[in-house]
Amino acid sequence: MDFRETLMVKPEQKFRLKALDPDFSGNLQSQEAAAPEIERHWQKLTKLQTLLYAERKHAVLIVLQGLDAGGKDGTIRHVFGAFNPQGATVASFKQPTPVELAHDFMWRVHPHVPPKGSIAIFNRSHYEDVTVTRVHQWVTKHEWIARCRQINDFERGLIESGTTILKFFLYISKNEQINRFAQRLADPARNWKISESDYSERALFDDYLAVYEEVLSITSSHAAPWYVVPANHKWFRNLAVSQITACAMEELGMAFPHPCVDLAEIVRKYHSAARAEKKAEKMAAQFDHVVKEVP
Repeated sequence: MDFRETLMVKPEQKFRLKALDPDFSGNLQSQEAAAPEIERHWQKLTKLQTLLYAERKHAVLIVLQGLDAGGKDGTIRHVFGAFNPQGATVASFKQPTPVELAHDFMWRVHPHVPPKGSIAIFNRSHYEDVTVTRVHQWVTKHEWIARCRQINDFERGLIESGTTILKFFLYISKNEQINRFAQRLADPARNWKISESDYSERALFDDYLAVYEEVLSITSSHAAPWYVVPANHKWFRNLAVSQITACAMEELGMAFPHPCVDLAEIVRKYHSAARAEKKAEKMAAQFDHVVKEVP
């Protein structure tokens, strides 16, 4: 199954989250059934990143959005752990600082976009400024519409400069969210992830979904579509995100660049000399051995 077609928010169409079940798992029923496919995509992502880094003609920006406990951290760990950290970065966008608030809302984002040859993963992103702000009515409708337009312009500019943008909304149900909160409470290793705001924002769960429906509809473009990933099953989330990312990177048609030196000359100049030197050392060692054997 091609999840790009199944999970894409169609551009220029009104999207409804109710049309997608957060328990959806395609034609697979278990993590064990999905494991070989996830591993195949993992290996593919590793190879594709090597090509991206070597060729340095493209950049990849991956945007992860979702409600609290939606699985953004887990996706980074279990899917994008396939990437070599030398060519990938993760930027987390939390509550803006006073300095950031004194600038336009995109000011803090642009420095984190990837250069050619690299991948940047946004754990939350510029979309916080058109979701959280709208739910809490910190911006007017006019300001919100202007921000959505600015986001579309910003992403169009990145695409025209050679950046592939992949945007994932990790979609969990309200029941799944409270279950994950309970798991954090029961696990001392994850107690630190609990915050008061998790529960206060949970009271606005339906409001967030309504705003996300609008944002996804307005900002899903042909060049940078949104993918709504049913994420109640973590293994399916990993499968869908890894497949979509691998397919998008494959379509870049990347190849290793031609060497910038004459390889035959390098071999003749250095490796031939090295082989001759090694042969001489071997003959000298044999001679020493013979000399020692002479009475």
